[in-house]
Amino acid sequence: MRCGSCAMIGQTMINVKASGARTRISTFLAGVFLLILVVALGDVVAIIPMAALVAVMIMVSVATLDWHSIRPSTLKRMPKSETLVMVITVAIVVATHNLAIGVIAGVIAAMVMFARRVAHFATVEREVRLDEAVPTAYYTVIGELFFASSNDLTTQFEYADDPERVVIDMSGSRIWDASTVAALDAVTQKYERHGKRAVIVGLDESSTTMRERLAGNLGGEH
Repeated sequence: MRCGSCAMIGQTMINVKASGARTRISTFLAGVFLLILVVALGDVVAIIPMAALVAVMIMVSVATLDWHSIRPSTLKRMPKSETLVMVITVAIVVATHNLAIGVIAGVIAAMVMFARRVAHFATVEREVRLDEAVPTAYYTVIGELFFASSNDLTTQFEYADDPERVVIDMSGSRIWDASTVAALDAVTQKYERHGKRAVIVGLDESSTTMRERLAGNLGGEH
């Protein structure tokens, strides 16, 4: 199976790299020339030996590939996730002979890698003040909270060791999805089981709206 984009990408790369095209008129002229070849000179193109076309495609591949990107010195400096995405994309294109499938797989792999990387950007800082009228544990949550980063949120609180009052400051973070609301519900419910009261403060307007709409309606504990 082949995808139409393969030929168009090859044509564009040769147009830019080999011919030095820089303006939109070059794209127009390349398309017009290709149209003339197919419509007016189709019979002539049909007699070109397949071996010659294979050689042309090999030269397209050589010109298209960024050889600097696969040098060992470059690969050592690149993040492993980006190298893995590149390997997955190339492997699937070679296996399926379909550029579209390879690109889609590469995009999905990049999304997964990005989610795993930013999942660890959210941090929780704890401060206990025993000199107040009511001893209080203050937690400051910093970072973007979504399905990946909120998975570990419930494990970053000292439920048994905290005093009876807990304040969770969310002014340095933002809620992006329902899984984060479920995680916050789980945190407050766990404190309640320990006989303590947790208060969430500092939410921005959009996060407050989402929490008010979804809190307690997500079918149980996170």
